[in-house]
Amino acid sequence: MPAKAFDMIVIGAGPGGYVCAIRGAQLGLNVAVVEREHLGGICLNWGCIPTKALLRSAEVFHLMERAKDFGLKAENIGYDIDAVVKRSRGVAKQLSGGVGHLLKKNKVTVVMGEATLTSPTAVTVKTEKGTEELTAKSVVLATGARARDLPGLEADGKRVWSYKHALQPPHMPKKLLVIGSGAIGIEFASFFNTLGAETTVVEVMDRILPVEDAEISAFAKKQFVKQGMTILEKATVKKLDRAADKVTAHIETGGKTETKEFDTVISAVGIVGNVEGLGLEKVGVKVDRTHVVVDEYCRTGVPGLYAIGDIAGAPWLAHKASHEGVMVAELVAGGHPHAVRPGSIAGCTYCYPQVASVGLTEAKAKEAGYEINVGRFPFIGNGKAIALGEPEGMVKTVFDAKTGELLGAHMVGAEVTELIQGYIVGRTLETTEAELMETVFPHPTLSEMMHEAVLDAYGRAIHF
Repeated sequence: MPAKAFDMIVIGAGPGGYVCAIRGAQLGLNVAVVEREHLGGICLNWGCIPTKALLRSAEVFHLMERAKDFGLKAENIGYDIDAVVKRSRGVAKQLSGGVGHLLKKNKVTVVMGEATLTSPTAVTVKTEKGTEELTAKSVVLATGARARDLPGLEADGKRVWSYKHALQPPHMPKKLLVIGSGAIGIEFASFFNTLGAETTVVEVMDRILPVEDAEISAFAKKQFVKQGMTILEKATVKKLDRAADKVTAHIETGGKTETKEFDTVISAVGIVGNVEGLGLEKVGVKVDRTHVVVDEYCRTGVPGLYAIGDIAGAPWLAHKASHEGVMVAELVAGGHPHAVRPGSIAGCTYCYPQVASVGLTEAKAKEAGYEINVGRFPFIGNGKAIALGEPEGMVKTVFDAKTGELLGAHMVGAEVTELIQGYIVGRTLETTEAELMETVFPHPTLSEMMHEAVLDAYGRAIHF
């Protein structure tokens, strides 16, 4: 059978790949997308979306426990972990089906199977029915990443879990160890801790949420400890002794090793790119520590071959992958898009309290040689936060003292993952403190704290 010819082939249908395919089709390209497992990728099926559904259940449970604070009565409060998981899987299934509908609507050819490059412009796909040959002028790698397994800490699905096991837990943990305090680790720690698991988090760096501003990390840690979590920083899990009903962890802190028993362990120690089996070496693609090396336009250096999303390196975020997908589709279609700017991509962590940030931390701004103005505003000074019963939190801004450029914004507290977008728009529009100060923020809203944090950077805060 002759090879089927396309203008663009996208390998992987996660938030990078399916968005790239749809944008390409909108621009008149004949597009094929190859996916080996689930439309929507990890994000929709096993990541961003189902975890948020779980965390929403935990948030509602937490509010029910606090009913008395709001003048309400809720007695005999409990949860059904199987029903919580069922709802989460239903949400993921609905959205995955929606991706299939969008691809069909945009006339994108979907091929389910495993893809291998036989040349920069030719792809062989192993399907259930056999082998399909596809060719295209441009090929986009969007194969994503998977959880990193450290020797001795590998997930087994029984007592030691990866994120996938944690999304469909075989039992409710009573005593939980979470290894790693990045977004994935801390979200699962927050979920299970809220539902009553005695939770310990081990982080090898000197603070939890290590990519966040140090002040925000410290604030979040204080809240987690208040909620009953044990946080061990500058600590390493050296090995796990596994038994049928428990795991004994050997944890090294400050040169001393202690053993602690848990009934469940979640390993969240980072990710590795899905670069195997694609034939990258054969076509001359450069790979560095499991990630494809690309330029600012996601070009691999091999003509016509691009890589987007998690396989192309940090930041490992779905929204970054989607925007890179759009950018590459526009390049392939002959357009002149702007490169995606990593400094204007926000990170969001949906623990309780939420954490969100964009741009430079205070420390990074100083390291880069900026003279800075820093503003802060606490949730306790905001009427809406108090009315919501969410007075714990902070908004922090970092400005270039010379130009007034907003270098970074960092938040911890209720709904900050929604608020951060205001500062992202500001950075994209190259705003200065003057425009932000002159912007009228509606009252009563949490967003007023964003205004006050700008005012505070210049000694003008009103409500604090």
